[in-house]
Amino acid sequence: MSKVLGIIAEYNPFHNGHALHLAKSKEETGTEFSICIMSGNFVQRGNTSIVNKWIKAEMALKNGIDLVLELPTVYSISSAENFAEGAIKLLNSLKIVDTVSFGSENSDIDVLNRISGILYEEPKQYIELLNSELKKGISFPKARENAILLYLNDPKYFNILNQPNNTLAIEYLKALKKYKSHIKPFSIKREKAFYNSNCIVDEYASATAIRNMVINKQYGDIRKVMPIDSYNLLMQEIENKRYVLDISQFEKEILYALRRLSTFDLKKYPEINEGLENTIKNAANSCNTLPELINIIKSKRYTQTRIQRILLYILLDITKKDMYISRKTIPYARVLGYNQKGKELISEIYKANPKITFVTSVKTFLDSSSHKIYKEMLNKDILATNIYTLAYQNDSWANLDYTQRIITL
Repeated sequence: MSKVLGIIAEYNPFHNGHALHLAKSKEETGTEFSICIMSGNFVQRGNTSIVNKWIKAEMALKNGIDLVLELPTVYSISSAENFAEGAIKLLNSLKIVDTVSFGSENSDIDVLNRISGILYEEPKQYIELLNSELKKGISFPKARENAILLYLNDPKYFNILNQPNNTLAIEYLKALKKYKSHIKPFSIKREKAFYNSNCIVDEYASATAIRNMVINKQYGDIRKVMPIDSYNLLMQEIENKRYVLDISQFEKEILYALRRLSTFDLKKYPEINEGLENTIKNAANSCNTLPELINIIKSKRYTQTRIQRILLYILLDITKKDMYISRKTIPYARVLGYNQKGKELISEIYKANPKITFVTSVKTFLDSSSHKIYKEMLNKDILATNIYTLAYQNDSWANLDYTQRIITL
């Protein structure tokens, strides 16, 4: 069949920058079909999706994606490394994807590849430098950045690893190497609006800026920076009070869990080590708000993003064991939505890999499958949705994974 493009995204929400990236990716790769591996209701930097995964899937389909598959929650909220590995493993398993395109602040694929090669091969000198930096008590991302710069000793690598989209791009490249993938990577330079920027530049703004506009009810500004279909879907969810601004909307649930769990219990969750469980427990017992909790725990070693990820692990009961299993597992292909071309893609995937596990009906899969790991992983997705909808401000929306149909266009 014609060439197939893979996109890994959160689309939180889908804005003009995403539309530009998708259009440029199709143009530069010459692909006619596109598959998006998309985060669900919770996202990689330890936060919530502003709208649920089916609304995000509909936004994607109405703006040029043909098939949307959910990246299971255990990957979508984990470190950049496991997030990238989960998405690349899933794309690989489809057996029909030719290229994967990602946005990054630095589009020089050779520079990104050089760093990814060091992180994959882990030469002795680099490991020694990394350990030396970690002894300074700084965070792992900062220690890794410093070690890479010392190892390469070349100014062109400055300010590469301290930018979030570069970091993810490097992890995608590393995962492609690790799994000996034949998928060809493309990097599209991210311009106009950068991650966490609150500025509008021409008709572009970051997803962070858009979420802040929602908080401030700047709906006219939002209209300028989103495709009309995405804007209408977002406004629909806001009007119906089916949106979740950020992790703070689960403040009471998180504080309750932290106060209920012992320090021994806390140690079973990912990224909690070196006595961090004691700091978390003491903070939970001494404050009543999430910002205050995070501020108490935060340090040079533990960034706010890492702390928020840990809080999500606890909220969703995703343990170190779950994370370990995820690293040894190729994810199932959970279909959130497709158009006519996407329907063709599903048929081609079945031909290319008859053993692939598609999930199109949660109930059918859980009733019929004997795959224990997949069932446990899918149950985490179901729990994530059920907790997510607790923040809705209208009538009950429980069990959406059972009742929500696949989005079809």
